[in-house]
Amino acid sequence: MKQSIEDIQKEIISEFSELTDWEEKFQYLIELGEELPSFPDEKRTDEYLVPGCQSRVWVAPKLSEGKLEFDADSDTALTKGLIAILIRVFSGQSPEDIANASLGFIEEVGLSKFLSISRRNGLFSMVQKLKGYAEKV
Repeated sequence: MKQSIEDIQKEIISEFSELTDWEEKFQYLIELGEELPSFPDEKRTDEYLVPGCQSRVWVAPKLSEGKLEFDADSDTALTKGLIAILIRVFSGQSPEDIANASLGFIEEVGLSKFLSISRRNGLFSMVQKLKGYAEKV
């Protein structure tokens, strides 16, 4: 049974609580990004590009058995980690659950406080793109 969005967020909060400072947290995000599967070159198009990000971020959805899965990539390490953590929360979930999800973990782990304004805006653009896919299904 796939974990709920809430359970995944609790898991992320727990993982971040074990990290003592922001340098460790940023390093963890970078490591998460490095674990993303390779992103197909043919999907590096404007259709999958996330608008509003300082870095280039691509997100491609696929619907399988009523659940959305996401592939993603970015051209910067930290941003790749941010999209990795978002697709960890959303992949394998129903479009309805994604569209209605509240992402309290972003505040809880301090991402909105410690990211620069441009990265924070980019993070929320990524959330909007993922939720937008869920709303279109």
